[in-house]
Amino acid sequence: MVRKNPAGHLTVADDFTHECIDITVDHGISGAYVARVLDQAARFRGYPRAVRTDNGPEFTSRAFIAWTQQHGITHLLIEPGRPMQNGYIESFNGKFRDECLNEHWFTSLAQAREVISEWRRDYNEVRPHSSCGRIPPAQFAANHRTQTNPTAVPFNPGLSQ
Repeated sequence: MVRKNPAGHLTVADDFTHECIDITVDHGISGAYVARVLDQAARFRGYPRAVRTDNGPEFTSRAFIAWTQQHGITHLLIEPGRPMQNGYIESFNGKFRDECLNEHWFTSLAQAREVISEWRRDYNEVRPHSSCGRIPPAQFAANHRTQTNPTAVPFNPGLSQ
């Protein structure tokens, strides 16, 4: 699941493991930028079978659509005005907004990246999640990898901006 918010950040979360794969912060995020972020995530995780996004211009751009086609990825667009079709990322973004963005006044892009990176690390590696059996998502993902195939990593992102 992937989402880009008007505030200048792109969140990438795995629907299965509930890991926050990435939160990218920048002044502008295009479809080509989203593709680069997902290519970087794929270096460790492999390419997903599908991504679910809203209908933002970065997700309907030629660059992003070409990226999905190049990698054989199914692009699942939610219906306009139906954010619950992308429910996990919407819930994640609510937590992110309440616990991180609303708690800090960022004076620079570098500061925003540092604070957000630390929040993401805590979310993935420290905080237990009930949906993961009361363990952190990173541990849940590691357990799943060792149980199934140590070289295969599930990656079912939702994207959001």
